[in-house]
This record gives sequence, structure tokens and C-alpha cells, in this order.
Amino acid sequence: MQVDPRGQRFAAAVTTVVLAIVLVTGSAWLLAVQALVFAVAVAAGVRHSPYALAYARLIRPRLGPPRETEDPAPPRFAQAVGLVFALAGLLGYLVAGAWLGIAATAFALLAAFLNAAFGLCLGCEMYLLMRRLAPVGRTP
Repeated sequence: MQVDPRGQRFAAAVTTVVLAIVLVTGSAWLLAVQALVFAVAVAAGVRHSPYALAYARLIRPRLGPPRETEDPAPPRFAQAVGLVFALAGLLGYLVAGAWLGIAATAFALLAAFLNAAFGLCLGCEMYLLMRRLAPVGRTP
């Protein structure tokens, strides 16, 4: 089932705010919550992530139907990339050193901001590039 790209941008906006707060406060616990949000989106699908459910319940009813929808696979992959960065950030904040936590969180924040502000989903673009580079007859 297709997804509303406006919901993906809403989720990216919320993620941007959360990750900005993590950078300002250095809160590993808040980053862990964001990692859990990413994990739910990866495991259950982007339509079932906490931010998507909030969008569907609070915002979507006030909007008209989307003009277009998109395949959920690229955003789901993007959430997996976000999860990797969030886990690396957690590793940094909790074990390896704040520099790793700050760097990983900053990269995730940049990607979320680009999606929220401009509709440019870096993880989605990575997914599509990987699909194009896959050998003929094989899909990732």
C-alpha cells in the first residue's frame, strides 16, 4: 500500500526537532527514543511508526487527499539508515565518546532536515541508486 509523502515530511520534521534537541542537550535517552521510532518504522513499516500515526490521526484529516502517493520501500530503507546513525550516536554518547554521538546525530539531523524542508530524502535516494545498480534479474 502506498504512503502519503506529506506524512513522511511530517515525520522528518519531528525527527529534525528531536535530533536538534539531542545535539543541544547531549541526551542519550532522547536519542534512544528516536532510535526506537526508527526501529518501529523499519520493523512494522513507515505507516505504523509513531510519527506516521500522529500524522494520520491529527493532521491528515484536516488536509485533502494527497495528489500523489509513493512506494513505502524507499522511506522504510531511509528509516533503517536513520536507525544505524541513531545507534552509532548512542554508542558514542554511552561508550565511545561524545564526538561520535555528536557526529552521528548531526548526520541524521542533516538528512531529516533536508527531507522536512525540501522533500529530499537521502535514504530514499540511496535506495533507488542501489536498485539501479543491482545486477539485472536480481532485486535487493
